[in-house]
Amino acid sequence: MTAVTDLQYVALAVPDLAAERQFFGETWGLTEVGEMDGKVYFAAEGSPYPFVIRLRQDDERKTDLIGFSAASRADVDALYAQVQAAECKIISPPGAAEGPAGGYAFRFFDPDGRAIEVICDSNQRTHRALAKGEAIPIGLSHIVLHTPDHKKLAQFYQDVLGFRLSDWIGEFMVFLRCNPVHHRLAILPGPPALNHVAFDVSSVDELMRGLARMTEKGVKLSWGPGRHTAGNNTFTYYLTPNGNAVEYTSDLEEVEEATWQPTTYAFSPTITDQWGTGRIITGNVPHAEMTPDKGLWQVPA
Repeated sequence: MTAVTDLQYVALAVPDLAAERQFFGETWGLTEVGEMDGKVYFAAEGSPYPFVIRLRQDDERKTDLIGFSAASRADVDALYAQVQAAECKIISPPGAAEGPAGGYAFRFFDPDGRAIEVICDSNQRTHRALAKGEAIPIGLSHIVLHTPDHKKLAQFYQDVLGFRLSDWIGEFMVFLRCNPVHHRLAILPGPPALNHVAFDVSSVDELMRGLARMTEKGVKLSWGPGRHTAGNNTFTYYLTPNGNAVEYTSDLEEVEEATWQPTTYAFSPTITDQWGTGRIITGNVPHAEMTPDKGLWQVPA
């Protein structure tokens, strides 16, 4: 089976573009790299991808598109055949990718109606090692989705896009990988929606420095700091001005494919936060309130 190789970008629509633009650039630490047809593109300084976040103005908050990488044009074509065989609704067949970064891509709807792009050969960006104390994202880490049938959606991403199972927490949260990183995608029950977008920082020290910067800029901590069990990664969570949940994370585990055995962790408070520190702020919650995404089954603008 042909598999995608990475999570490349997330495209969001927001009612207040100016506020979201300022947040992702000046506050969160991404680099604005261009604007085209009303869409604003942000790259991460430690990532070769031409952009990791795309924003546009809309009357409602929506997830426009989720982009996954493929290794080659042949792999894009093979993945397209797998998507067709799964009888997914196609948005566009393989061809020239839209946007300023170029590439070769196709788009389709997953079973919940999320628009997905599989892309290769986009223009790679000169990236750099981050200096100590910058406390800005290296790149995208992972996304978490809600769905009415999480086991079915997890199987879809394994069977159609080649994801591999890393771990479960009880029977309600599944972690999937498409490269050695423990998870690029995790799935939970609930209305079909994007739960949060996570960004890697260099270390737990940089995560804490990022927390200090967020606090100084008036961005409220939603949950954390803490350390998850599945993936063993540290975390702090925040909400953007338009209500998108975002995470700084570090130390996410890497998997040895030949020897990895998935674990099903029994649910307990220490599974989601093995330090116990994430619960110290009374009343804070880890993620945004979940309602069905307003962008489902819509061809991306």
